[in-house]
Amino acid sequence: MPKSTAPIGLFDSGIGGMTVARAVTRLLPRETLIYFGDTAHLPYGDKSTAAIQAYSIKICNMLIQQQCKLILIACNSASAAAFELVREYVGSKAKVLNVIDPVVDYLRERYDGRTVGLIGTKQTVLSNVYKKKIDALDRHITLKSLATPLLAPMIEEGFFNNSISESIIARYLSDPALEGIESLILGCTHYPLIKKQISQFYGDRVEILDTSEIVAQSLKAWLDQHYLCNEQGNGERQFYVSDYTLSFETSTALFFGNQIQLSHYPLWE
Repeated sequence: MPKSTAPIGLFDSGIGGMTVARAVTRLLPRETLIYFGDTAHLPYGDKSTAAIQAYSIKICNMLIQQQCKLILIACNSASAAAFELVREYVGSKAKVLNVIDPVVDYLRERYDGRTVGLIGTKQTVLSNVYKKKIDALDRHITLKSLATPLLAPMIEEGFFNNSISESIIARYLSDPALEGIESLILGCTHYPLIKKQISQFYGDRVEILDTSEIVAQSLKAWLDQHYLCNEQGNGERQFYVSDYTLSFETSTALFFGNQIQLSHYPLWE
Protein backbone atom coordinates (compact mmCIF):
# COMPACT_ATOMS: atom_id res chain seq x y z
CA MET A 1 0.00 0.00 0.00
CA PRO A 2 1.17 3.58 -0.52
CA LYS A 3 2.86 4.92 2.61
CA SER A 4 0.33 7.75 2.96
CA THR A 5 -2.61 5.33 3.20
CA ALA A 6 -0.93 3.15 5.83
CA PRO A 7 -2.53 3.24 9.29
CA ILE A 8 -1.60 5.24 12.37
CA GLY A 9 -1.04 3.08 15.45
CA LEU A 10 -1.76 4.31 18.98
CA PHE A 11 -1.41 2.50 22.27
CA ASP A 12 -2.13 3.05 25.94
CA SER A 13 -2.70 0.93 29.02
CA GLY A 14 -6.46 1.41 28.77
CA ILE A 15 -9.03 3.95 27.65
CA GLY A 16 -6.92 7.07 28.31
CA GLY A 17 -5.35 7.05 24.88
CA MET A 18 -8.85 7.17 23.41
CA THR A 19 -8.86 10.90 24.20
CA VAL A 20 -5.90 11.24 21.82
CA ALA A 21 -7.45 8.90 19.25
CA ARG A 22 -10.65 10.96 19.26
CA ALA A 23 -8.69 14.21 18.83
CA VAL A 24 -6.71 12.69 15.94
CA THR A 25 -9.93 11.44 14.30
CA ARG A 26 -11.53 14.88 14.50
CA LEU A 27 -8.47 16.51 12.97
CA LEU A 28 -7.68 13.78 10.42
CA PRO A 29 -10.99 12.04 9.63
CA ARG A 30 -9.63 10.09 6.65
CA GLU A 31 -6.79 8.38 8.53
CA THR A 32 -6.98 4.68 9.40
CA LEU A 33 -6.37 4.20 13.13
CA ILE A 34 -5.31 1.06 14.95
CA TYR A 35 -5.69 1.40 18.70
CA PHE A 36 -4.23 -1.00 21.25
CA GLY A 37 -5.36 -0.89 24.88
CA ASP A 38 -3.14 -2.99 27.13
CA THR A 39 -5.99 -3.77 29.50
CA ALA A 40 -4.21 -6.83 30.91
CA HIS A 41 -1.61 -4.57 32.52
CA LEU A 42 -3.42 -1.32 33.34
CA PRO A 43 -2.69 1.06 34.86
CA TYR A 44 0.89 1.69 33.72
CA GLY A 45 1.34 4.47 36.27
CA ASP A 46 2.33 2.14 39.10
CA LYS A 47 4.38 -0.31 37.00
CA SER A 48 8.20 -0.42 36.85
CA THR A 49 10.06 1.15 33.95
CA ALA A 50 11.28 -2.29 32.82
CA ALA A 51 7.75 -3.70 32.76
CA ILE A 52 6.37 -0.77 30.75
CA GLN A 53 9.24 -1.10 28.28
CA ALA A 54 8.53 -4.82 27.81
CA TYR A 55 4.81 -4.18 27.21
CA SER A 56 5.56 -1.33 24.80
CA ILE A 57 7.95 -3.38 22.65
CA LYS A 58 5.40 -6.20 22.39
CA ILE A 59 2.67 -3.78 21.33
CA CYS A 60 4.92 -2.08 18.78
CA ASN A 61 5.69 -5.49 17.27
CA MET A 62 1.98 -5.91 16.60
CA LEU A 63 1.61 -2.38 15.17
CA ILE A 64 4.62 -2.85 12.88
CA GLN A 65 3.06 -6.07 11.59
CA GLN A 66 0.01 -3.94 10.72
CA GLN A 67 2.36 -1.75 8.60
CA CYS A 68 1.68 1.44 10.57
CA LYS A 69 3.39 4.51 9.13
CA LEU A 70 3.41 6.19 12.53
CA ILE A 71 3.19 4.89 16.10
CA LEU A 72 1.98 7.25 18.79
CA ILE A 73 2.63 6.28 22.39
CA ALA A 74 -0.70 7.66 23.61
CA CYS A 75 0.23 7.32 27.28
CA ASN A 76 2.35 9.62 29.44
CA SER A 77 3.71 6.81 31.61
CA ALA A 78 4.86 4.81 28.57
CA SER A 79 6.16 7.98 26.87
CA ALA A 80 8.28 8.67 29.97
CA ALA A 81 9.49 5.10 30.43
CA ALA A 82 9.79 3.64 26.94
CA PHE A 83 9.94 6.29 24.18
CA GLU A 84 13.70 6.19 23.54
CA LEU A 85 13.78 2.38 23.60
CA VAL A 86 10.74 2.07 21.32
CA ARG A 87 12.13 4.61 18.85
CA GLU A 88 15.40 2.67 18.66
CA TYR A 89 13.58 -0.66 18.34
CA VAL A 90 11.18 0.49 15.62
CA GLY A 91 14.00 2.18 13.70
CA SER A 92 13.10 3.16 10.14
CA LYS A 93 9.96 1.00 10.00
CA ALA A 94 7.71 3.76 11.36
CA LYS A 95 7.88 7.21 12.90
CA VAL A 96 7.45 7.11 16.69
CA LEU A 97 5.87 10.03 18.56
CA ASN A 98 5.10 10.51 22.24
CA VAL A 99 2.63 12.69 24.13
CA ILE A 100 5.21 14.67 26.12
CA ASP A 101 7.36 16.46 23.53
CA PRO A 102 4.44 18.26 21.81
CA VAL A 103 3.37 19.71 25.18
CA VAL A 104 6.90 20.87 25.94
CA ASP A 105 7.05 22.53 22.50
CA TYR A 106 3.73 24.23 23.25
CA LEU A 107 5.11 25.60 26.53
CA ARG A 108 8.26 26.89 24.84
CA GLU A 109 6.20 29.04 22.50
CA ARG A 110 3.79 30.47 25.09
CA TYR A 111 4.96 30.16 28.71
CA ASP A 112 8.24 32.05 29.04
CA GLY A 113 8.82 32.97 32.69
CA ARG A 114 5.54 31.52 33.95
CA THR A 115 4.56 28.91 36.55
CA VAL A 116 3.05 25.69 35.24
CA GLY A 117 1.47 22.80 37.13
CA LEU A 118 1.55 19.13 36.18
CA ILE A 119 -0.62 16.27 37.40
CA GLY A 120 0.03 12.71 36.31
CA THR A 121 0.73 9.16 37.41
CA LYS A 122 3.56 8.29 39.79
CA GLN A 123 5.58 6.94 36.85
CA THR A 124 5.25 10.18 34.87
CA VAL A 125 5.87 12.56 37.77
CA LEU A 126 8.69 10.62 39.47
CA SER A 127 10.51 10.15 36.14
CA ASN A 128 11.03 13.95 36.11
CA VAL A 129 10.82 13.79 32.31
CA TYR A 130 8.69 16.95 32.05
CA LYS A 131 10.98 18.90 34.39
CA LYS A 132 14.13 17.86 32.52
CA LYS A 133 12.68 18.80 29.15
CA ILE A 134 11.19 22.09 30.40
CA ASP A 135 14.41 23.09 32.17
CA ALA A 136 16.31 22.37 28.94
CA LEU A 137 14.17 24.99 27.15
CA ASP A 138 15.88 27.71 29.24
CA ARG A 139 12.63 29.71 29.23
CA HIS A 140 12.56 30.30 33.03
CA ILE A 141 9.43 28.17 33.35
CA THR A 142 8.73 26.97 36.90
CA LEU A 143 7.14 23.50 36.99
CA LYS A 144 5.15 22.34 40.01
CA SER A 145 4.29 18.64 39.84
CA LEU A 146 1.93 16.39 41.78
CA ALA A 147 1.38 12.65 41.39
CA THR A 148 -2.37 11.90 41.34
CA PRO A 149 -2.45 8.08 41.31
CA LEU A 150 -6.16 7.63 42.05
CA LEU A 151 -7.37 9.53 38.99
CA ALA A 152 -6.57 7.05 36.18
CA PRO A 153 -8.08 3.97 37.87
CA MET A 154 -11.05 6.10 38.95
CA ILE A 155 -11.68 7.04 35.31
CA GLU A 156 -11.09 3.46 34.06
CA GLU A 157 -13.83 2.31 36.45
CA GLY A 158 -16.24 4.95 35.14
CA PHE A 159 -16.14 7.25 38.17
CA PHE A 160 -15.96 10.66 36.56
CA ASN A 161 -18.25 13.66 36.31
CA ASN A 162 -19.91 12.77 39.61
CA SER A 163 -19.60 13.68 43.29
CA ILE A 164 -17.03 10.95 43.97
CA SER A 165 -14.63 12.22 41.31
CA GLU A 166 -15.32 15.82 42.34
CA SER A 167 -14.14 15.12 45.90
CA ILE A 168 -10.97 13.31 44.80
CA ILE A 169 -10.12 16.00 42.22
CA ALA A 170 -10.64 18.78 44.76
CA ARG A 171 -8.42 17.00 47.28
CA TYR A 172 -5.57 16.69 44.79
CA LEU A 173 -5.84 20.19 43.30
CA SER A 174 -5.91 21.76 46.77
CA ASP A 175 -2.48 20.33 47.50
CA PRO A 176 0.09 23.06 48.36
CA ALA A 177 2.42 21.57 45.72
CA LEU A 178 0.27 23.22 43.03
CA GLU A 179 -0.03 26.62 44.69
CA GLY A 180 0.43 29.65 42.43
CA ILE A 181 0.22 27.87 39.06
CA GLU A 182 -1.00 29.79 36.00
CA SER A 183 -1.73 26.73 33.87
CA LEU A 184 -2.07 22.99 34.44
CA ILE A 185 -0.78 20.19 32.22
CA LEU A 186 -3.09 17.19 32.18
CA GLY A 187 -0.15 14.80 32.24
CA CYS A 188 -2.15 11.62 31.66
CA THR A 189 -4.25 10.88 28.59
CA HIS A 190 -7.13 9.81 30.85
CA TYR A 191 -7.47 13.29 32.34
CA PRO A 192 -9.27 15.10 29.48
CA LEU A 193 -12.28 13.05 30.60
CA ILE A 194 -12.29 15.08 33.83
CA LYS A 195 -11.19 18.37 32.24
CA LYS A 196 -14.59 19.94 32.87
CA GLN A 197 -14.43 19.20 36.59
CA ILE A 198 -10.85 20.46 36.82
CA SER A 199 -11.85 23.67 35.02
CA GLN A 200 -14.76 24.14 37.41
CA PHE A 201 -12.44 23.82 40.40
CA TYR A 202 -10.14 26.58 39.12
CA GLY A 203 -12.71 28.80 37.45
CA ASP A 204 -10.89 31.23 35.14
CA ARG A 205 -7.75 31.38 37.30
CA VAL A 206 -5.81 28.58 35.60
CA GLU A 207 -5.55 27.55 31.95
CA ILE A 208 -6.05 23.81 31.52
CA LEU A 209 -3.78 22.31 28.86
CA ASP A 210 -5.61 19.46 27.14
CA THR A 211 -2.67 17.41 25.94
CA SER A 212 -4.80 15.27 23.59
CA GLU A 213 -5.54 18.26 21.36
CA ILE A 214 -1.94 19.51 21.45
CA VAL A 215 -0.63 16.05 20.52
CA ALA A 216 -3.13 15.66 17.65
CA GLN A 217 -2.03 19.01 16.19
CA SER A 218 1.61 17.93 16.42
CA LEU A 219 0.88 14.60 14.72
CA LYS A 220 -0.96 16.34 11.88
CA ALA A 221 1.93 18.80 11.44
CA TRP A 222 4.39 15.90 11.08
CA LEU A 223 2.20 14.14 8.50
CA ASP A 224 1.78 17.38 6.55
CA GLN A 225 5.50 18.07 6.63
CA HIS A 226 6.30 14.61 5.24
CA TYR A 227 3.40 14.48 2.75
CA LEU A 228 1.95 11.42 4.49
CA CYS A 229 -1.62 12.56 5.14
CA ASN A 230 -4.19 10.09 3.89
CA GLU A 231 -6.33 12.00 1.40
CA GLN A 232 -8.41 9.07 0.19
CA GLY A 233 -9.19 6.92 3.25
CA ASN A 234 -12.57 6.40 4.87
CA GLY A 235 -11.47 6.77 8.48
CA GLU A 236 -11.48 3.07 9.33
CA ARG A 237 -10.77 2.33 13.02
CA GLN A 238 -9.65 -0.94 14.59
CA PHE A 239 -9.44 -1.57 18.33
CA TYR A 240 -7.42 -4.26 20.08
CA VAL A 241 -7.13 -5.15 23.75
CA SER A 242 -4.76 -7.51 25.54
CA ASP A 243 -7.57 -8.60 27.86
CA TYR A 244 -11.23 -8.25 26.95
CA THR A 245 -13.40 -6.54 29.56
CA LEU A 246 -16.99 -5.40 29.28
CA SER A 247 -16.18 -2.18 31.14
CA PHE A 248 -13.57 -1.28 28.51
CA GLU A 249 -16.05 -1.83 25.68
CA THR A 250 -18.61 0.31 27.52
CA SER A 251 -16.07 3.08 28.10
CA THR A 252 -14.90 3.16 24.48
CA ALA A 253 -18.48 3.88 23.39
CA LEU A 254 -18.07 7.26 25.12
CA PHE A 255 -15.57 8.21 22.44
CA PHE A 256 -16.74 6.58 19.23
CA GLY A 257 -20.33 5.57 19.82
CA ASN A 258 -21.52 2.01 19.47
CA GLN A 259 -19.61 1.19 16.30
CA ILE A 260 -16.68 -0.02 18.39
CA GLN A 261 -15.64 -3.62 17.78
CA LEU A 262 -12.92 -4.95 20.04
CA SER A 263 -10.50 -7.66 18.98
CA HIS A 264 -8.63 -9.66 21.60
CA TYR A 265 -4.85 -9.74 21.05
CA PRO A 266 -2.99 -11.21 24.06
CA LEU A 267 0.61 -9.96 24.37
CA TRP A 268 1.79 -13.25 25.87
CA GLU A 269 0.24 -16.58 24.91
